[in-house]
Amino acid sequence: MRDERPLLVSTGEPSGDAHAAGVVAELLRRHPALQVDSIGGPRLAAAGATLRASIADLSVIGFVEVARKLPAHMQLLRTLTRDFAAGRYRAAVLVDYPGFHLRVAEAARHAGVPVIYYIAPQLWAWGEWRVPRFARAVSRLAVILPFEEEYFRRHGMEAHYVGHPLLDRGAPLPREEARRQLGIAPDAPVLGLFPGSRPQEVARHWGVFRDAARLVLERRPDVVVIAAGTPGVEYPAAGPVRVVVGDPAPVFAAAEVALAKSGTTTLELALADAPMVIAYRMHPISYAIASGLARVPWAGLV
Repeated sequence: MRDERPLLVSTGEPSGDAHAAGVVAELLRRHPALQVDSIGGPRLAAAGATLRASIADLSVIGFVEVARKLPAHMQLLRTLTRDFAAGRYRAAVLVDYPGFHLRVAEAARHAGVPVIYYIAPQLWAWGEWRVPRFARAVSRLAVILPFEEEYFRRHGMEAHYVGHPLLDRGAPLPREEARRQLGIAPDAPVLGLFPGSRPQEVARHWGVFRDAARLVLERRPDVVVIAAGTPGVEYPAAGPVRVVVGDPAPVFAAAEVALAKSGTTTLELALADAPMVIAYRMHPISYAIASGLARVPWAGLV
């Protein structure tokens, strides 16, 4: 008898929403009758998933910062735990966001629900002591960096390297085309600002990134400064900085050099062949905790 229960696909922030949307779109292309429930955002919804909860209520970075949204996380975890116990889902696909998803994975496995984890937490960089707990909770692991397959297999997990989702988007726009779309002269020096996609990240980074750009303009008034903006997020006192809201691809492609927050952004800039300075601002206590856990000296994947 065919299992007609829905699949749960869960993510916790915008980049995960984009990556999960690609997975759901392909699943539905192959299995049109499949029902998918999701914790996600607009891209998952556009791919055909039914949203049960929004990442707007969850997305957060930092150890201290997460405390503000802890009640929302705990309520959602209790709801999912009841659903798993009631047999609502055939399986759970969890995408990145390890602080919350490790607990979701444990609840699912306790109820006998298989867990596929896509985009592994970077336990090789921090928190390696959590690998045994992670291994007990996850049925299969789909990793996006080549060396991760061997790393997690060495720790007893069924891990498979599936490639990085950024490469599925195809080649970046040619720089000339990106500048034409943005109305920028082909030979203009262009500085790109990438303060992040989460409102919390933008609030922490925007003022610093904007002011850094102003210092550049004081010395090089010929530079064009563009920033990748997120819909619904405020960018106060932008002044000479042009904020491009929506698809960030032209901003990545047009930038000759960039100031960027750490994370997936650094890989997108590398694919666009743009040298970058990486910065990230967080609560001092979160920074102290992260520094204590880190096993690598770098802030960016590149």
